[in-house]
Amino acid sequence: MRGRDRELAALRDAHASVRDGHGACVLVEAAPGVGLTRILRETARLGRDEGFDVVRVAADELDQYASRSALPAALHDAGDPDRRGTPEDPADQPAWLLDRIADLLERRARRAPVSVVVDDAQWADPATLAALRALPVRLAEARILWVLGLQSASGRPAAQRVRDYLEDNGALRLLLRPLSTSAVTQIAEDVLGRAPDAALAPLLRDARGNPFLAIELLRSLEESGGLAQSAGSPPIPAGFRRSVLRRLGALPEGAMQLLRIGSVLGRRFDLTAAARMLGSRVAPLLPCVDSALDAGLLAAEGDRLAFRHDLVRRAVYDDLPQPVRSALHREAGEVLSAAGAPSAEVIRHVVLGGGPLDPEAMRTLGKVVRDIGATVPEAGADLALDAADRLPPHDPRRVELLTEAAHQLVGTRRVNEALRLVNAMLSDDLTPVHEAALRLVAAEIHQATGADATALTHTRAALALPDLPDDLRTQLLKTQGSVLVAMGEPAQAEATSSALIEAAYRSQDTAMVVSAMVFQSQVAFYRGRLSLALEFAEQATRRSDAEPNTLRLRPPRVPALWLATVLTATDRLDDAERCLGDGQRQAETLGLGWSLPYWHVHRACALLERGALDDAVVEAEACLAVAEELEVVRAVPPARSVLADVAVRQGDLSRARAQLGAARSTVSFEHLPYGPWLTLAEAALLDAENRCEEAAELTRRFGAGPQWLLAVPPGHWPRLVRFALRGGEHKAAEAVQRVVEHILGEDSGQTVVRAVHAHVRGLVEGRPELLEEAVGLYQQGPRPLALADAHEDLGDALGRHGTVPAAVAHLREAQSLLHRCGAARDQDRLRHSMTRLGVRAPGGTRRSASTSGWESLSESELRVIPLVAEGLTNRAIAERLFLSVHTVNTHLRHVFAKLGINSRVELTRFLMEREAAGAPQP
Repeated sequence: MRGRDRELAALRDAHASVRDGHGACVLVEAAPGVGLTRILRETARLGRDEGFDVVRVAADELDQYASRSALPAALHDAGDPDRRGTPEDPADQPAWLLDRIADLLERRARRAPVSVVVDDAQWADPATLAALRALPVRLAEARILWVLGLQSASGRPAAQRVRDYLEDNGALRLLLRPLSTSAVTQIAEDVLGRAPDAALAPLLRDARGNPFLAIELLRSLEESGGLAQSAGSPPIPAGFRRSVLRRLGALPEGAMQLLRIGSVLGRRFDLTAAARMLGSRVAPLLPCVDSALDAGLLAAEGDRLAFRHDLVRRAVYDDLPQPVRSALHREAGEVLSAAGAPSAEVIRHVVLGGGPLDPEAMRTLGKVVRDIGATVPEAGADLALDAADRLPPHDPRRVELLTEAAHQLVGTRRVNEALRLVNAMLSDDLTPVHEAALRLVAAEIHQATGADATALTHTRAALALPDLPDDLRTQLLKTQGSVLVAMGEPAQAEATSSALIEAAYRSQDTAMVVSAMVFQSQVAFYRGRLSLALEFAEQATRRSDAEPNTLRLRPPRVPALWLATVLTATDRLDDAERCLGDGQRQAETLGLGWSLPYWHVHRACALLERGALDDAVVEAEACLAVAEELEVVRAVPPARSVLADVAVRQGDLSRARAQLGAARSTVSFEHLPYGPWLTLAEAALLDAENRCEEAAELTRRFGAGPQWLLAVPPGHWPRLVRFALRGGEHKAAEAVQRVVEHILGEDSGQTVVRAVHAHVRGLVEGRPELLEEAVGLYQQGPRPLALADAHEDLGDALGRHGTVPAAVAHLREAQSLLHRCGAARDQDRLRHSMTRLGVRAPGGTRRSASTSGWESLSESELRVIPLVAEGLTNRAIAERLFLSVHTVNTHLRHVFAKLGINSRVELTRFLMEREAAGAPQP
């Protein structure tokens, strides 16, 4: 390891940090041949010497097209004693895969610190790249060292994004620079057994600090007995290429041809495939193989032959003229496809071969794009875009590839790129089917970003096109119906989508029937028909439970998710939480990762409705964390809205502003269901800042019809009336009252709606008896914040009427409820109200007033802590407490922040010290 003292010192420091209980991530970046594999091998040796459990993964250029992750197999191969057989990791289950790998690593880190060393990470398969992006951040508190080796010149955007993300999240980046002249001279002395003389100086300079090139050139010199004349040309010096080709020249002709074919097939290649390309059987090639092995150009790796270093392969490969390389790649694709090779292996040669794509190549390409896209949509889109660039502008296959690429990007951060792609293609002369498919993607993009009117324009234009296949027309009708619901036009959605309902119920596809039931439930819900909405939602969920494939419906059509939304608006709030808990665990078990952010945010909304502010924050933050891991953006705005609203109630207005600022950059305030949540949180913040007129102005939208009001749970509806009245918008308050009366008229069976109706009327009409009725009705359900608001409003009303003792009793009851919920700012407001009545109000009693130390821990956090001390992994804790693993991760982040620690080891030590001091244990 000549000349690498600085890098080795940094790696030793990283090992020491992990040994002390802190996770770490190191990115080692280098040009080919500079010693990346060597330093990673040394890192693995260092880890083993220091008692680390070392997991090694070596990626290959072919892996970038693979749909399955190499990490689980590497973990098992490294001797996992808890092995239950190599898992079948479904390609479309990225969250399941992340959780599985995280659990394996956590269990191993309990026994010994773990070092995960990944060589050539730039070529890792998309699922492994997704894991390498997410897990170093998620498992930062575990005793795990991540060392990722990357070639700096790979040019693969997905790998560069992972590198940048990890660096932004604290990873150390080590750049292996070319060795100094003195280090190269030392290497020459090691190889030659003597100090190099002055005549070798030009040759060593030709290596440009690359140790592999220096060694190969020196060995070539020894073999040839003379000095290689070299001019050098990056990235591989001509002298090195000549030295390799000189070795080839000494080989039998058959061995030279084998190496040339092998250089096309890849660094590791199958001898049978090479034989077929050479028009031979394997047996006649054995002397050629022996010659290449004896010359040190090839080595055996498992069931394949491999070039001893990729620079050797590249030297051989680069010596082939470009037309020859392309033709050989095309032939390799045909040979491998005929032999039933994995699609990922075939598609590499299809891409590198250039030229026209035949039907078989297109089918293979489409399969790989879909397989990769199911795991990592951006990677699937990138492959489709690369392939599309090789086709003529008006080729129908190009349109199909670009449409698929845009579809893959809809739910990612590159949604604007997808929109530009769609707009550019729509300007071309397209067939009706291609235009309709493209407009469907355009509608999905605009719906995701809140531009519902534009989405509707696209669906209508597409449906007007002739000769559309039935399945495409049905998809367009489904999207149009959901857009109309989101625009607050449920009646129009119902009228225009009758054809959808008819077609769906005739369909043999259960997912289609379930989707139609959910749509009918949504239409009924946003028209205020809660019982009917509940009936359809429960039917859809029961049907879905009987047919697991329907669980793959996307939000907002996931039946159990939608059922939870309806339940949250009714008296069955407890059922909503059970529904969300069961559905989330089922989604995790089945690996439906894309839905996990939605389960978390729906739980956050339900917990906020029942006054569990700390737990609502945890679920909202878990939503943001898993959305960041999976690069899902649509669930982010409501999560930030919950965080902003809780921050207002807890008195942290700067945090509320920050959350709303981040939410505004993601989605329009006009979009259902996000617009109402964002508007509610914005109004709450403005009201807290005494900008009451601005807050009141925002409430006008909620009086336009039931769809906006029903987008937030009923416990929030009286708050909107409060905001309106405090800002002098009596008409806006009356409009909200009329909408509540409409909902009550449609369905009078919900106690919570009757309570809200009495509450709102009492506020608007100034009638204490209605507020008292609301208190009585709220007491029958689990909504402490709404009950506290009603007590406060009744206390204020009685105070204005001079009934001070009764007023104070209600205000004290409200304060008690708010204290239990941890709503600091609301308690402050109540203290001012009691002071105005001449009553001394208690202060400083709120449990969560402190933000650090043991006393600041929530009840949920205190339940997690002893399980960590027992040594349970996050997955095991989640199973014990019936939570999501992401919820447990978020609880632990809060615990570490509040206690000023950084790892499980420190938490266990902290508990032992408390126990030794006789302090109460959780």
